[in-house]
Amino acid sequence: MNFLYKYLLVFLFCIEAVYAQTKQSETAAPKPLFDDPVYHGAADPVIIYNKQKKRWWMFYTNRRASLNDSSGVAWVHGTRIGIAESTDGKTWKYKDTANINYRPDAGYTFWAPEIVEDKRLYHMYLTYVPGIFTDWNHPRDIIHLTSKDLVNWKYESLLPLALHKVIDACVYRISDTSWRMWYNNEKDGKSIFYAESNDLYHWVDKGRAIPARGEGPKVFRWQEKYFMIVDVWKGMDVYSSDDLLNWKKQPNRILEEPGAGKDDQAIGGHCDVVVKDNRAFVYYFTHPGRRKDMPAAKNSFDDKRSVIQVTELHYSNGVVTCSKDEPVYVNWNANK
Repeated sequence: MNFLYKYLLVFLFCIEAVYAQTKQSETAAPKPLFDDPVYHGAADPVIIYNKQKKRWWMFYTNRRASLNDSSGVAWVHGTRIGIAESTDGKTWKYKDTANINYRPDAGYTFWAPEIVEDKRLYHMYLTYVPGIFTDWNHPRDIIHLTSKDLVNWKYESLLPLALHKVIDACVYRISDTSWRMWYNNEKDGKSIFYAESNDLYHWVDKGRAIPARGEGPKVFRWQEKYFMIVDVWKGMDVYSSDDLLNWKKQPNRILEEPGAGKDDQAIGGHCDVVVKDNRAFVYYFTHPGRRKDMPAAKNSFDDKRSVIQVTELHYSNGVVTCSKDEPVYVNWNANK
């Protein structure tokens, strides 16, 4: 009887531990998901799994929202790329800034990183602006960098795209030997252009992919189709394709309506999408102080501040939808 009693106690303890672990994994993602502790200006996220550290890393544009400067848009310039870390995709902590080995004497601004892995080497395609400026009337290019550890980045080249006013690269492998890049061509009405490469180093521009205005394209495979989400400054347009060349826009935008959660009342902007176990999670940023019903004072800290949020995409009858107010349960660590 004593042995059976001890066995029962151990069994009950194990059941309780499993139940506690399950409840832990069922905790919804917080709102906001992440707020950069340095400048409080996190935007344009991209997420990749760091195989060496066995952690999820989020790279993001670190706008200097806390900069006490009202001279135009200097606060959006002079930015380095921030890094946040997570074990599960749900709880994120500030890690560092990326050590990008491309800082010309004239100054620099880094925006909108895109990262892919190939043959144990990471490739970053990064928007580069040659300095800190108070307006938007300056060159912008996409540069290519490589890294073995996701921290230290070696400059490879400036890409020969349509012209020197391009931003927001998105790169997707279209076959075993070829890649395609989509980006925003600011001189062509801010339409989406694309380029192709057989090795991630040498790119050939192919011209216009989508003629409509938009930026921050994100391409992904899900539900046996290809999708592209584009930031149109009033929510996100969603396109679908069977061949990555011909794109059809769905009638309704996503992430346009205000949510009820903390810092989620403004439109969603420039996102990344992580598809895992046939579930698609969209990571986007918001300017909490730019909500329509209670806008903050222009150029104030509250007006400039931005945070990262997450929600889950759903697909039904050919239409992608999502809700800012749906609890999001992310636990990628369980599958690693």
